[in-house]
Amino acid sequence: KPRDVERRFCMSEMLLNRHKKKPFLHCIVTGDEKWIHYDNPKRQRSYVKPGQPAKSTPKPNIHGLKVMLCIWWDQKGVLYYELLKSGQTITGELYRQQLIRLKQAIAEKRPEWTTRHEKLIFHHDNARPHVAVPVKNYLENAGWEILPHPP
Repeated sequence: KPRDVERRFCMSEMLLNRHKKKPFLHCIVTGDEKWIHYDNPKRQRSYVKPGQPAKSTPKPNIHGLKVMLCIWWDQKGVLYYELLKSGQTITGELYRQQLIRLKQAIAEKRPEWTTRHEKLIFHHDNARPHVAVPVKNYLENAGWEILPHPP
């Protein structure tokens, strides 16, 4: 919609101006979820007599299995990831627990963040679990700046 385009443009312009005043891209941690499709066929060897045709193998299941990958990273690389159980999806409470584990991973992998004077800038989209009340409450108390994400 034109209104959404305008909001994105204004947000981009604001971030560019902020970066010109004081670079902040090194402070951003971002993350997202992605369904990962996989197929682990168990193939067995078969031996046939010379001159005999080999046994045919059926095509793999085109619908296969899938799991959700939840991953967070900064400019240096991956900070934390989780593979959810097959069929499991993100809820507000699960996402809050993941953010708690992410904060612990940041403390382990980026200990310099504890001595920095700059706040960590956290970016995620507006998916329902990301804007759930438990998540909002946790992020208010985490001490992170939340980067706005227009529609």
